[in-house]
Amino acid sequence: MPSSQSGIDESCCLLVVDAQNGFMPGGGLPVADGDAVVPVINRVAPLFANAVLTQDWHPADHVSFAANHPGRAPFETIALPYGTQVLWPTHCVQGTPDAELHAGLRVTQAQLVLRKGFHREVDSYSAFVEADGTTTTGLAAYLQARGIRHVYLCGLATDYCVAWSALDARKAGFAATVIEDACRAIDLDGSLARARADMEAAGVQRILSADLTG
Repeated sequence: MPSSQSGIDESCCLLVVDAQNGFMPGGGLPVADGDAVVPVINRVAPLFANAVLTQDWHPADHVSFAANHPGRAPFETIALPYGTQVLWPTHCVQGTPDAELHAGLRVTQAQLVLRKGFHREVDSYSAFVEADGTTTTGLAAYLQARGIRHVYLCGLATDYCVAWSALDARKAGFAATVIEDACRAIDLDGSLARARADMEAAGVQRILSADLTG
């Protein structure tokens, strides 16, 4: 049951972002210490009656993969119709073990697994809106229909999919809180500092798991 002491109630939802093998050590796009988020997520998850999991779910020929741009290397950038795109190592390809959720993740009450990044020509960091800024995933409407008003975010990576999701949650009218020790960052060329500044400006709160669990 939700904890009244933590302020979590039926209007709150835990959004677990991309806790997948591809972002763990040994994955296609490993985030340093990425697997350390799993026990923290498992510890806070029972506080929430409502939970949503996201999965990067890319086709093998996805536009964001450096391997699909001859002569380009991972972490270079290119210009696409919707703006600047980081080129990533191939990761979380549909139907592969790399795309599977971490085997140790325990969020058994999750009501929705939302797959994103499956459109070949556009990346999708946010759980709410793809990188073109216009293509919706439908998550905002789903949460609104469920009466959710406050989204708590955790997962990978802080400075990309978590931060973009938090910012879009705020744009959609939700309160948004990032559980910092349940996240890890890529921190590419100062991306973590920029993400934190953007989240602060948008009114995204940042807490530690102990603020919820005591």
